[in-house]
Amino acid sequence: MTATFDTSACPTPAWLPGGHLQTLYGALVARYHRIAFVRERVDTPDGDFLDFDWTGPGLFSDRLANGQAAKPDTRLAGTAARRWMQDDDWTGTPRDAGTHALVLFHGLEGSSRSHYAQAIAQHFRARGWVVVIAHFRGCSGFPNRMARAYYSGDSADIDFILRTVRQRVPGARWHAVGVSMGGNAMLKYLGEQAGEPAWLAACAAVSVPLDLVACGNCLSESWLGKKLYSRYFLKTMKIKMHEKAKRFPGNIDVLRINQARSLREFDDLYTAPMHGYKNALDYWTRASSKPHLKNIAVPTLLLNARNDPFIPEPSLPGSQDCSSSILLHQPAEGGHVGFVTHPFPGHIGWLPARLARFFETGT
Repeated sequence: MTATFDTSACPTPAWLPGGHLQTLYGALVARYHRIAFVRERVDTPDGDFLDFDWTGPGLFSDRLANGQAAKPDTRLAGTAARRWMQDDDWTGTPRDAGTHALVLFHGLEGSSRSHYAQAIAQHFRARGWVVVIAHFRGCSGFPNRMARAYYSGDSADIDFILRTVRQRVPGARWHAVGVSMGGNAMLKYLGEQAGEPAWLAACAAVSVPLDLVACGNCLSESWLGKKLYSRYFLKTMKIKMHEKAKRFPGNIDVLRINQARSLREFDDLYTAPMHGYKNALDYWTRASSKPHLKNIAVPTLLLNARNDPFIPEPSLPGSQDCSSSILLHQPAEGGHVGFVTHPFPGHIGWLPARLARFFETGT
């Protein structure tokens, strides 16, 4: 059997035409609620760590479980977290079978501060869900301990994250959302594991570069892709590489990385060789989630706007590329994780509402 399609539109306003404007306005201007999290640090089996930002009923960033005011931790300044998790915090957090919970995997250079993470977390927290933003290595505002970082096909870290959050709230009805790069890693894991993550009630992937070769070429070769989007991502990625080069001399060719002008050049120099791939093309080919879509057994929504400037429309999957557990929603408008709606100045509430509809009704 093949996937089904949702043909409904994202009602993008007439005053915001085109995928580029919808992407940039959604990320930089559109309104959304801003919330603060409680942070938990978890050591990984290979000696690194991941930071998890939690919110939900009974968990407050400004006070402890005993009701006392919590002083903001200065180490967390510049992040969306305000304090570190305490053992007592779990006592007031719902953990029974009636609890709904959501784990979110962010996109390239994203975090719990990202506009989409904030909007989605606020929407579901307001409905009584436990929500956790799982940061990939080096994305939480702290450098990770190793020379390696994160990458688009890291199934092992996806598995570790899912196992960790399930242990924290074991009785909950868990859902997962992956955005952009994080969505690719999540979908790849779901396809590789097939029946293993059957405990997940449902998943959703938003603006995912399912074919990394097509999307990598688009961002590395198109004028705006190279001059605007790649430059934006490379700015923070290069800063991280400078920091790593100081701690791991000889492992990172920081001089050549500093000269990289495209994501392909960066992945050729660092991401691919550091994570076991020959080069960017080998990495993009082997890490793409599109070939794994036919094996996904968990009910999953794939939401991709057809005018996404990061993702060429011909690279989007058709129903024959997917299992019957997948619902494909490919509205004409929306941009890359934009989905701005309503009269000026607009907001990004359509996206979390779309996710909630799928989680609640399967449509």
